[in-house]
Amino acid sequence: MYRLLRAPFQPVTYSRWLHLCVPILMLAVWMFIEPEAPWVPLLIVIPLGLVPWVRLAEGLQARFLLTPHDWDGAENTISTAASARWSDRWRTLLWLEIRLVVSLGAMFPTVWLPFMAVELVAIALGSPFEADHMLPFTPPRWAAALLVPVPLILLIISVTLLGQLITAIAQRLLGPSAAERLSALEARTEQLLERTRIARELHDSIGHALTVAVLQAGAARAAGDPEFTDRALSAIEETGRAALEDLERVLLVLRESSRPPSQRPTLVEADRLFESARNSGATVDAQLTGPLEKLPGPVTREGYRILQEALTNVLRHCGSVSVRVRIEMTKRRLEMEVSNPLPEGPTLMSGSGSGLRGMRERASLLGGEAETGPFEGSWRVRVRLPLDRIR
Repeated sequence: MYRLLRAPFQPVTYSRWLHLCVPILMLAVWMFIEPEAPWVPLLIVIPLGLVPWVRLAEGLQARFLLTPHDWDGAENTISTAASARWSDRWRTLLWLEIRLVVSLGAMFPTVWLPFMAVELVAIALGSPFEADHMLPFTPPRWAAALLVPVPLILLIISVTLLGQLITAIAQRLLGPSAAERLSALEARTEQLLERTRIARELHDSIGHALTVAVLQAGAARAAGDPEFTDRALSAIEETGRAALEDLERVLLVLRESSRPPSQRPTLVEADRLFESARNSGATVDAQLTGPLEKLPGPVTREGYRILQEALTNVLRHCGSVSVRVRIEMTKRRLEMEVSNPLPEGPTLMSGSGSGLRGMRERASLLGGEAETGPFEGSWRVRVRLPLDRIR
């Protein structure tokens, strides 16, 4: 009841009314041509429903007039794509037929009820009542004055109810098919995965750069040696420049630029990470085995980020310690191991743990596994990434 009382003050009521009146115009024109065959338009629309682009036009019109208040959310209930399958064409055909019938039902209150209101006004004013009238009876003048709002109220109620009915039918027949819903779900999943990947990229790249910069700045201030300070500033500059390149590449993706993003770093460029860690005071013993340049793209890129995060954690939580890095590529998998002595204090992994979780998620997405934790007096990160599952 509350929705019916509120309907006259809502613009969507009148936009739906307009949607109902569009087929009425076609019916009215046909009635002038052949008034004895009002059912012919039902046959005329049959070939139209089988045209793929008709579904697109009907979907746009339905979203614009039936759900203008929820345009963004309507994409989940009313499709705006051309018919891709025969099932879509048959649903479009059924929609056109039902739309004609519902519009025909809306024609009677749209035409008759306003005329009834005009006749009631004429009777209330004392005008002569003609024989050709639409009122079922002739009320007295005082009753006609009281009954004038009734046809208008009935008109609003009928238009509101028919508008809600045609909207529900449109959402059912013009709604996305199962294939379209699956495609939309896949696109949404890809978008969420891309956002997660970008968040990891920013965490790993910018976190690594800031960690190196903070350690280098602190060491330069404590050393008081101009030569050491110069080397520290050079390392900070190099690390910052690499981080800016990564940041610009990620921002290009976020802006959906037409320019292709620059190539993400791979394990072939691992020396850059080792040199950055050495410049921060750590001693890096690295051993790389196998043709790393032949690694599949996803494996070598994610492997680089995992190695970057592992070295960043060493610098952040343990400082200038010795780090042992072993990377080996075999025919079936890539194995990575980064280990360093445990510090004496309780500072190890005092952060949020998002870096360790990110390493495990990266490995899991590639069908591999990542183990992190104390091992024989050291902190070890061990990663295994299969190669036979990546093409």
